[in-house]
Amino acid sequence: MKVSRFSFSAFQELTYVIWDEASRECAIIDPGCYYKRERQVLENFIEKNNLTVKYLLVTHIHLDHYFGVPFVSRTYNVPVSACQADEPLLEVMPYQADMYGTPLPEAPIAIGHYLHGGDRLQLGNEPIEVLHVPGHSKGSLAYYLPESGCVFCGDALFEGSIGRTDLPGGDFEELLTSIRTQLFTLPGDTVAYPGHGSETTIAREIQHNPFLQ
Repeated sequence: MKVSRFSFSAFQELTYVIWDEASRECAIIDPGCYYKRERQVLENFIEKNNLTVKYLLVTHIHLDHYFGVPFVSRTYNVPVSACQADEPLLEVMPYQADMYGTPLPEAPIAIGHYLHGGDRLQLGNEPIEVLHVPGHSKGSLAYYLPESGCVFCGDALFEGSIGRTDLPGGDFEELLTSIRTQLFTLPGDTVAYPGHGSETTIAREIQHNPFLQ
């Protein structure tokens, strides 16, 4: 599976496009494109690579990961795939935007397809396993591609750190448990792609992450 990443908005949120070279099917994970020029960058990339958007996958419903969701859903006619447990965050998103002084580019849209831990999706010839990793939010998900050896973990796990737990739905102990039982059980050489910052590996975080020693 091919992976491309884009850093969008003042939050430097990472949006990922993953695609199967044979079928040209792709999934867009956490489209955080805020400005018109950022949306154009994403749209140009899809067009240039002749990709068909099959999935719009959301790891969690915080505004920086959701800025571009209405645009992507509308442009490519794909439903929002996310966890139902994060649905209440849609209602408070305008208040969250006010708190950060960042007006929403457009109103958030509803989840169209509920995902649960244990679900499996298919992109081209490769499966995507859905992992439920609550703690940063109640409905936080990670997307694991066993054949490509990578996991898209949103804001659950970072290089040398973990997601914040002081926002609505956050729970520190729950997050640590999620990481240990859902992410640290993956093969050590699995590449972890976070929602912000540098990629890392599961083995590196098991050995060196100070929050999980």
